[in-house]
Amino acid sequence: MDKMRLGARGRNGTGGRAERAAQRDPERTRASILAAATKEFAENGIGGARVDAIAERAGTNKRMLYHYFGDKEQLYLAVLEEAYIGIRTAEKSVKLSDLEPEEGVAELAMFTWRYFLEHPEFLSLLGTENLHRARWLRQSTRLKELHSHFIDKLSGLLDRGKAMGLFRADVDPLHVYLTIAALGYFYLSNQYTLSTIFGRDLAEEDSLEAWKRNIVHVTLASIRR
Repeated sequence: MDKMRLGARGRNGTGGRAERAAQRDPERTRASILAAATKEFAENGIGGARVDAIAERAGTNKRMLYHYFGDKEQLYLAVLEEAYIGIRTAEKSVKLSDLEPEEGVAELAMFTWRYFLEHPEFLSLLGTENLHRARWLRQSTRLKELHSHFIDKLSGLLDRGKAMGLFRADVDPLHVYLTIAALGYFYLSNQYTLSTIFGRDLAEEDSLEAWKRNIVHVTLASIRR
């Protein structure tokens, strides 16, 4: 019965309109589904996310969702990939090779903090995927290539700092990035509980700005000679 109703909607009504729109602009339809799925997965995780809700958010139907992405798990993986591609693409705006070593590390730290603030859905997706021990992330070859390239650029920046006598010789580029990411992620993912426990509003603009400066200070202090 459900398949009959789905087929009827595909021929008439909103389902038919959605399919005709998808045929006219498949890239836009795919992007709409990804954006809707990102919100649904960020809010409810992969277990609680509903395909019906994603289709409704995207203004399409389940038939189109399955056509473009296969099933909910494949759609979730596509959302993860887009989320990581988003931050890796945005990181290119930080021209590490054009900056002095300490300036480059500081810029990377501030960029990462701003990105986390502006993309809370990214942090939510990270939390969900870690609960599942990166089950879906391990399936992606695209992300491994992106991360390798980024670490190479950071490694080059740190090597210049080592050659100038600014940074310790044993500094690990992965550790530097983990320091930056951890300081930002922990603060934002726990801001409500921490604000309640310590009686300070960590979401206030002054608090956010002060923590950004602290991230830069701690990161640089951890790698200087």
